[in-house]
Amino acid sequence: MLADLGYDGVGLTLDHMHLDPLAPDLATRTRRVAQRLDALGLGVTIETGARYVLDPRRKHGPSLLDPDPDDRARRADLLVRAVRVAADLGAHAVHCFSGVVPEDTDTDTAWKRLAETLTPVLDVAASAGIPLAVEPEPGHLLATLADFHRLRSTLGDPEPLGLTLDIGHCQCLEPLSPADCVRAAAPWLRHVQIEDMRRGVHEHLPFGDGEIDFPPVLATLAATGYQGLTVVELPRHSHAGPHFAAHSLPFLRHAERTAATLPPATAPALQQAAPPHGAPSATPEGSSTG
Repeated sequence: MLADLGYDGVGLTLDHMHLDPLAPDLATRTRRVAQRLDALGLGVTIETGARYVLDPRRKHGPSLLDPDPDDRARRADLLVRAVRVAADLGAHAVHCFSGVVPEDTDTDTAWKRLAETLTPVLDVAASAGIPLAVEPEPGHLLATLADFHRLRSTLGDPEPLGLTLDIGHCQCLEPLSPADCVRAAAPWLRHVQIEDMRRGVHEHLPFGDGEIDFPPVLATLAATGYQGLTVVELPRHSHAGPHFAAHSLPFLRHAERTAATLPPATAPALQQAAPPHGAPSATPEGSSTG
């Protein structure tokens, strides 16, 4: 369906119904998906935001920050599996996120756990030649671009560590405009998610229902030379997936044509003040679901 609509690729979330990373014969199933993607001419990135793939009772649990080291290892194992799937599919990147700081865990401890748990995953990513693209997620430990740079610095700026930039999250939380976020993030950009959103409210919206001015965002993205996928992320609209898939691409194509007529970008412009650092919004959606 996506190929028929004219999309160039898919953000594939590993989940029970989408290339289950924990079920038997993963390699065989991955080969079938690779053949299908190739036949349709679709690129792919691997997303790891499935809500209950590891634990049917805890949304996005366990995380990279859990107090139990065995639980953290389960999340790390999922990411390692995702990297191997990505390598077999020829994917552009593997997306991931930090998780919410657990109760009774101080921030410094959470950062230490994140760095330690991601280190072996990054080693596998380096060997596979697949970027691991961490997403700043409202309400999570790593919530902003500044947080991404903190992690990058802590880990010693490893080559496979990249960034997933969610354009809506920029509108929601960052002090810079979405277009200026793209410009600032360009050197580390490995994956892009896009949807509409309002300032201070973490709710993924169909295009036109939020506040984002998309032509400057797409113009800036084109100017960076980014070659990966930009995937539409509407986790609360999957019940109407065919409808929104059909309507999203024409919107983006029109915004892209408008972007081509814009003058060269000017200096970054600040938005209104952001919510408190890492603060969940009034309508938190959790992390991405692809």
